Amino acid sequence: MALSFGEVLKQARAVRALSAVDVARAASISAAYLSRLENNAVKKPSPPVLLQLSEALGLPYADLMRLSGYRVPGESTDDPMVSVSAALFADVTDEERDELVRYLAWYRARRR
Repeated sequence: MALSFGEVLKQARAVRALSAVDVARAASISAAYLSRLENNAVKKPSPPVLLQLSEALGLPYADLMRLSGYRVPGESTDDPMVSVSAALFADVTDEERDELVRYLAWYRARRR
């Protein structure tokens, strides 16, 4: 199941170990507005806000646009979650990657 826009923001904050206040400040928005975005209370945030969030969270702007329901001219219609996931984990070290793979194997085995 695909993540909602708000879930993507929350996940990006968690991966980057940033507080809501840190992200809101970096994106020049209020923490209350960020909370509304993360809880999907805002249906279509403006492109300038998406750009600010893109920069604050290190996520591809075009993908945030697509996740928010905007068409991005000249861009492929690939799944934005692939790019978002790649951006979230771009700075993972080899050691961290190996640990994540071990955890994922354990988690999947536990669910069976």
